[in-house]
Amino acid sequence: MQRVVYPTSEKVKGFAWLLVFSFALWLALSSRLDWPELITGGVVCLIVCLFASHIYSKLDLPPLSIKRILFFLVYLIVLFWEIIKANFDVAYRILHPKMPIKPGIVVIKTNLKSDIAKMILANSITLTPGTFTLDVIGDNLLIHWINVKTEDLDGATNMIGERFEKYLEVIFAQGK
Repeated sequence: MQRVVYPTSEKVKGFAWLLVFSFALWLALSSRLDWPELITGGVVCLIVCLFASHIYSKLDLPPLSIKRILFFLVYLIVLFWEIIKANFDVAYRILHPKMPIKPGIVVIKTNLKSDIAKMILANSITLTPGTFTLDVIGDNLLIHWINVKTEDLDGATNMIGERFEKYLEVIFAQGK
């Protein structure tokens, strides 16, 4: 088996991404934000990054920038809002005496190029109740939808994927 050697710049990029994301996750899961907690989180994240950054560099993530970070934060807010809306929609359909559902499988198309961006889109769709990504085949995603409103490729793409994809395109744009 031949071992792939990555350039130093790729290793530094992977290390930086992993450190930022792992520390952000630490902060999100942490119950306190006092100095000992922050220092412990920083040290633990640094140790994890030292051992795992070579794996992380294989994900082909773009370099960090303020624009990407801001779009990522907006994306998280949009994702959270879409999850809340979808929860209420599914609860309505379950509690309604006639259960107004029309389940089915639709195909949506994505303009995202990297595999990691497609994976994040697929998982975002799955996280919103009422939709479930079954498969990603090239630029198409196969989605189970609890209430199919359209079977048209463009219509389903706009209703399901567009709300996330416009942010992911900026976050994962190549060369910017």
